Parts: sequence; C-alpha cells; structure tokens
Amino acid sequence: MSEHIMNTGIPAFLSHFGLSLLLLASFIACYVAITPYREIQLIRAGNHAAAASLSGAVLGYCVALASAIANSINLIDMLCWGAIALAVQLLAFGVVRLLLPGLVADIPDNKIASGIFLGAVSLGLGLLNAACLTY
Repeated sequence: MSEHIMNTGIPAFLSHFGLSLLLLASFIACYVAITPYREIQLIRAGNHAAAASLSGAVLGYCVALASAIANSINLIDMLCWGAIALAVQLLAFGVVRLLLPGLVADIPDNKIASGIFLGAVSLGLGLLNAACLTY
C-alpha cells in the first residue's frame, strides 16, 4: 500500500465512515422518536409494515447521506449536508402522515400497504434529496 494512501486515504475514509455511522444512528434515533409507535419492538414481533417503513426510511437517508459524503469538501460540509438530509427525510413521515391519517394505527396493525407506501415515499424522497445534494 502506498504511503499516500496510508497517510491521507485511510484517515479520510475512517473519519467519513465514522461520521456517517454517527449520522445514521442519529437519524434512526430521531425517526423512531417522532413516530408514535415503537418500530423496533414491532419489528421484533414480526410486524412487516413496521419493517418496510423503517427500512425505506433508513435506505432513503443512506442514499441522501451517500450523496452528501461524495459531494462534501470536508467533514464539516458533510456534517451540515447530512443534517439537512436528516431533516428532509424526517419530513417524509410527516407528509405520509398527512396523506394517510390512519397511518399511526395502520403500522402497529401490520397493514403492509401503509408500511410499503411510507417506505417507498421515504426512499423516493431520499433519491430526490440525494440529487439535490450534488452541486
């Protein structure tokens, strides 16, 4: 392995990857805090709707975060755009909640259509979010 990779590449990778994991954990913590049902508990109980909705939200955020990482000029830039992406992704839940007023009951009731729709909106918004993060 070259000296350049050892001196700059690996530290840059580790710092960006570490910050991305911290941002992802923050997103998941925020997301499960704003939803009125307990996704992790529901998923452990085999609730497919909760699994589909949380999976879509995580994937949507990861897509947006990946774009922020790829297009940032340093860690502070990545952190700022990652935080903006986090806020936008949290809005996806609010939008779907407005479109489907029964969503709060549907997910715990394992109505898979609602879970898939929420997951798909989250992923779609994440793709748009990612595209807007390229500058």
